[in-house]
Amino acid sequence: MDSYLEKLVDDDKLLFYQSVSDFAEENIMPNWLDWERNHQLIPDSAIDLMGDMGLFGTTISEDYGGQGGSQLDLILMGLSLGYHAQSLAITPGAASSLGAKPIQLFGSDEQKQLHLPDLATGKRMFVFGLSEPGRGSDAANPQVRASKVEGGWQIKGEKCWSTNAKWASHVVVHAMTDDGTTCFIVPMDAPGVNYQEMAGKDLWKQSSTGSIAFDGVKVTDDDILGELNNGFKIMVQTLNGGRLFIASMSLASLAFALDKCRSYAQEREQFDGPIGRFQRVQDVILDMDIVLEQGLNWLITLTNQYDSGTLTKESAAKIKIDCSRKASDLLTLAMEVCGGVASLDEFGLTRHHRDLFVCRVGEGSNFVLKSLATRPLMPDITLQ
Repeated sequence: MDSYLEKLVDDDKLLFYQSVSDFAEENIMPNWLDWERNHQLIPDSAIDLMGDMGLFGTTISEDYGGQGGSQLDLILMGLSLGYHAQSLAITPGAASSLGAKPIQLFGSDEQKQLHLPDLATGKRMFVFGLSEPGRGSDAANPQVRASKVEGGWQIKGEKCWSTNAKWASHVVVHAMTDDGTTCFIVPMDAPGVNYQEMAGKDLWKQSSTGSIAFDGVKVTDDDILGELNNGFKIMVQTLNGGRLFIASMSLASLAFALDKCRSYAQEREQFDGPIGRFQRVQDVILDMDIVLEQGLNWLITLTNQYDSGTLTKESAAKIKIDCSRKASDLLTLAMEVCGGVASLDEFGLTRHHRDLFVCRVGEGSNFVLKSLATRPLMPDITLQ
């Protein structure tokens, strides 16, 4: 992956990517297998280290204590951390692209001043409250409702699949209001807010995934993010960047599998020689390499479009679909090439194979996103 990125980004960006990768290799990954085997979420000490590294403030303006980086910097962080583990990458990734980004894009000056400095250091995190038990793909019509009451609003309902919920200080709640949907910034310690870690999850094992219930939670007009009855615009614009990040993690997992597979194919001997001399093995390795090179070129192009404000939601959907699907399919073949050793947790392939399923359904199911991306191609007959 590094050799392809050298041709796609400038020296400063490449140095950032390499420094993040080195940081993870030296400070995080020596403990990762123990955390996996003990079913442990990323510990606070590791989150503090990432905060000290400045990863949570990658795209937050220097005016608020962040690094002042671009979406490209965030994608490079996703590639470097995702190579090791997606749970690692998504922790600062979701905190940035889904947590801080809505405040950056739509927050008032007061809201930015109140929240962004702490979000930039990782001292606090925001969680993205979109999915619900009865509303996954149909996120435009939330069952969580905010009703107008004296002095503000009262929120009732439940959000789920909320990444970083354990560490969040606030949740951005997408709720139905009288004439549309509205986003509210809700403290996690407000009366009536109840968080529970979702048990039984068998992927992104070191990442926090929570269910958050709202039992008559009261907020004020000052807690509205953006405009009243215009909440879905916030969610859609936020998800465009999030889908690029999912694509970056998909390619990172593929890059890990490629490196693991090509090394193993040169070392493992059967039938009086290395298995890499067999054409079928070569086919799998070359297919992974082709998809990785193509994906990185496409991803960097679309990320530059995002930074210039020209990225379409269809393009963000298409790269997320393509990278997650192809990487997931190729991981299965990579495991077949490596045989039984691929089933061992210390070999690393099962971690990436398992976690790539999230990339296929997270930030919008691939099936639903295909319908979205098809609309401009057949506008007269596709579902609006």
